[in-house]
Amino acid sequence: MLIRFSIISVCHFIDALFLYFRRLEYTFTNQNEKTIFRVRITKYKGHRVDLSDGTSINKNDCLLKIHLHNVRILKEALSLRHPLQRSLAIYRMVEQSMPSLAMYIDNHPKSTQIKGIVGITMINRGVTHLGFEKFLPNSRFYKLFKFCTQFPIFLLATTSISMRNIKKQCPTYLFMSKEKLFEKYLDTRQAT
Repeated sequence: MLIRFSIISVCHFIDALFLYFRRLEYTFTNQNEKTIFRVRITKYKGHRVDLSDGTSINKNDCLLKIHLHNVRILKEALSLRHPLQRSLAIYRMVEQSMPSLAMYIDNHPKSTQIKGIVGITMINRGVTHLGFEKFLPNSRFYKLFKFCTQFPIFLLATTSISMRNIKKQCPTYLFMSKEKLFEKYLDTRQAT
């Protein structure tokens, strides 16, 4: 456990650099507390993605790219011993932050141009219940790059590590249209 906390301290320093160089902004609750999302507006550079609600995401569409504050999540989740408790805690943190994400887009000067949200993660269990749709990246190089950058966080979040478990992991795109985000979470913003 001491090794994990030492690694988290190093990750915290790297995370501060990441935040600066990626030009990420926090989203905030109505109580002006930071959520676990850091975001930035981006132009989508991947292949066309068709979402279940009829929204098509095409190259150069305006999206809000979401990044989880992994160090914060790990600090909070590591206090829980059982893997299921950790998974539920992470799920709840994301779920509670979603209305603030919807408010961020609703209040953004480019709100009308933003088509949806996109993220990429190796921890993607339960995301469909949150409203996300999963797609695998097409580029092998990009998959390998994302695997290498996200693997340390995956290791810290996992309690049982086996080669079989590692081989099954793959970075996954998470998409949600702005309309679906607003329909699912914007009405609940008063509760956050």
